[in-house]
Amino acid sequence: MTEALYLENPYLELVEATVTAVCTDGNLYVDRSIFYPQGGGQPGDSGSIEWGTGFRTNIKNAVYSPDRSSIILIPEEGQDLPQFGQTIIQHVDWPRRYDLMRMHTAMHLLSVVLPYPVTGGQVGVEEGRLDFDLPDGETVEKVSATAALNALIRADHAVTTEWITDDELAANPALVKTMKVKPPTGAGRVRLVRIGADIDLQPCGGTHVKSTGEIGEMHIAKIENKGRINRRVRLRFGPSAEAA
Repeated sequence: MTEALYLENPYLELVEATVTAVCTDGNLYVDRSIFYPQGGGQPGDSGSIEWGTGFRTNIKNAVYSPDRSSIILIPEEGQDLPQFGQTIIQHVDWPRRYDLMRMHTAMHLLSVVLPYPVTGGQVGVEEGRLDFDLPDGETVEKVSATAALNALIRADHAVTTEWITDDELAANPALVKTMKVKPPTGAGRVRLVRIGADIDLQPCGGTHVKSTGEIGEMHIAKIENKGRINRRVRLRFGPSAEAA
């Protein structure tokens, strides 16, 4: 099993680990990871590993093993690889990771501003999106929603994590905002991400900033119709070009 260090401290930029398996395709199993494995709408981390006497191998992605018990690092092709049992130093691509953290937390806030069931989503470095199931006749007003989102960001609410049991989650189904993707259960406990005292609380295994003020200014770039009641809301960093 891989110890997922990013769950408790997403600000770790480097850490030692041990290679627990080397696959025939070059993919690496490790005993502990600061690389987030892609899933839940968030891309896997990239970066590099340092090993041996000056060797460095670029990592293009991280994924879960089929049974989700381990994290696998996927190197770029054509590079030297460490061996089983070797100590490595993991270096996450911090600027990319931090932008994903900021965007992911902003998307949680967007689900507060637009309190509708979420039918899909994707965290990105430059753009994130959430799909909402709106009641018939409801619309999203871009300017006012952007203003409400930035007000929550500027309030600099703390972002914290906590854990509940599978049974507690089953007894509180309203915590789950996503309609199609359910939080993984079966391990006995589920991680929750809380914003402020009572701004937002929902299951999430992704990486987030420590406070909403770290996100910076955001704007809703586009709202698309994806069916009669489904709306895709695209979120980007910085002020809107329309407001400039």
